[in-house]
Amino acid sequence: MFALKLTQIGNSVGVILPKELLARMKLEKGASVFVTETPNGYVLTPYDPALAEQIEAGRDFMNEYRDTFHQLAK
Repeated sequence: MFALKLTQIGNSVGVILPKELLARMKLEKGASVFVTETPNGYVLTPYDPALAEQIEAGRDFMNEYRDTFHQLAK
């Protein structure tokens, strides 16, 4: 667990992520992170939740039409 402190950055307030956390999340300067509200609080992730939903919808579609895709692959 990491305890992060809010800090003044110009006219805004920001959070400084420790180097170890950046390495674990595979983030670099300029990368985007996404905050998602969950029933248990907020989640900070480098993965776009909207993209994950689109990928899941694509997988569902491919599973539904698996036989069709198999025939087209021949």
